[in-house]
Amino acid sequence: MTSTSASVVAGAAIKTAQATAAIASASSSSNPVAPPWLDPGHNAWQITAGTLVALQSIPGLVVLYAGWVKHKWSINSAFMAFYAFAAVLICWVIWGYQMSFGTQMLPLVGYPSISVDLGFELEDSNLPTADLTQQFPQASMVYFQFVFAAITLILIAGSYLCRMNFVAWMIFVPLWLTFSYTVGAFSIWGGGFLFKYGVIDYSGGYVIHLSSGTAGFVGAWWIGPRLASDRVDAKPSNVTLMLVGAGILWTGWNGFNGGDPYAASPDAGVAVLNTNICTAMSLLTWVIMDIIFFKKPSVIGAVQGMITGLVAITPAAGVVAGWGAILLGLGSGTVPWISMNILGRTKIMRKVDDTLEVFHTHFVGAIVGGVGTGLWATKKGCAAFGLTNPGGAVAGNGRQIGLQIVGALFIIGWNIVWTSLIMCFIKYVCRVPLRMTDEMCEIGDYAIHGEEPYTFEYYNRNYRRLAGFEHQGPTDAEKAIREVRKSHDVERQHDFGMGNGAGDGIVIKGTDPDASRNSTSEEITPTKESKQE
Repeated sequence: MTSTSASVVAGAAIKTAQATAAIASASSSSNPVAPPWLDPGHNAWQITAGTLVALQSIPGLVVLYAGWVKHKWSINSAFMAFYAFAAVLICWVIWGYQMSFGTQMLPLVGYPSISVDLGFELEDSNLPTADLTQQFPQASMVYFQFVFAAITLILIAGSYLCRMNFVAWMIFVPLWLTFSYTVGAFSIWGGGFLFKYGVIDYSGGYVIHLSSGTAGFVGAWWIGPRLASDRVDAKPSNVTLMLVGAGILWTGWNGFNGGDPYAASPDAGVAVLNTNICTAMSLLTWVIMDIIFFKKPSVIGAVQGMITGLVAITPAAGVVAGWGAILLGLGSGTVPWISMNILGRTKIMRKVDDTLEVFHTHFVGAIVGGVGTGLWATKKGCAAFGLTNPGGAVAGNGRQIGLQIVGALFIIGWNIVWTSLIMCFIKYVCRVPLRMTDEMCEIGDYAIHGEEPYTFEYYNRNYRRLAGFEHQGPTDAEKAIREVRKSHDVERQHDFGMGNGAGDGIVIKGTDPDASRNSTSEEITPTKESKQE
């Protein structure tokens, strides 16, 4: 290589290095400086865990409910969950979060305050009353705790499905969040009196599941039962869809329990593993119980067993060993099964129409988990979670069982009182009926929302008939449209119906029949072919 070519190469190399340095400098100057308290790994896991819990609600419980109830209730059931998710978020950021995790106002609750100020959202997350700090921003904490609040209301809805007035539900959600959920969350998690006493609720066995089971059962009594026909014939509309929702619920529980150490820590891994061990054991136990007593394995029973396992491990997830998770799974697969299939069939229990048996799966499951935590919590598990509790009874701390019982009694009593007060307020002060009329209950989705869940015309036509639409022939407008289409060779062989058969649909009077497929605001009349059927 000549000296000239060498100098050219050297010059090019220098220019390349200078350009690279300039790009790096510009890139670094354009990036914000991370605060010293921020741990990117913890923050990423917290947001991921919160997102997994959000997916448990939408779409998890949305599709689980839609598949679990009768066909005519699919939309209403799914939409009750969808509405609650949105309503809770707005209430949460305006006042709910600070009442649950902010500065103490009373031993039961914090001061209501907003959580939407940007300065607050960018701060290092901390729980002032509990004197805890986390290595991620307040915004991540607010979102993570929101999804827990939202799923609690959605679980309560499981007791009220198939007859609660939707307007009453719209009022109930913000009131119950404000006067019931925030108190339980602050008392146990936010530094309140149960937190100071030493009650262990790792991820919401009491705050979420015991609360929802109590409020669901009490509220179902106030609302009243479904139609007798709906209680006798309550076959799910789509068991496969149920399994999809159940699968999302199970998988999402990895974030539900794995996110509560507020860090990507070893304890988070323990919580995730224990969650799946307990759930699998509970599901298998429930299926075996079904086979022994009913001679058939039930898919619905398997879902129930899955749910009780998830509920039971929640208060204990990171503080018990793997063997403790197995024992909790055995308990949650048997005790709620007995409660549902024996106690639930007694005359007294049948007086309360708990649509999806939330009392048995969440109330009883939470009691099993709470007492089991008092029995099998380990010293190492408590220390890894940052607790000073010396474990449970097996570790030599029998006092923990008593603390767990006290915590459960407070949550139960508070929810009985406030759920009843809220229902009375809606009914007697707001003058909003808690229950739909029998006529609306007979029809279902179409009477409430003017919409239908599926395009199976066999079902849609029958429910529209129940709605009182008389059978009529095609209108003059329909006849005119047919003639026009014939003249342009666009007449379809199956006439102008909505279904897949020979014109067995329903069209909107005075419009193009095709426009009726997505419209519910016009007068609706069946076509001639529908009449002939």
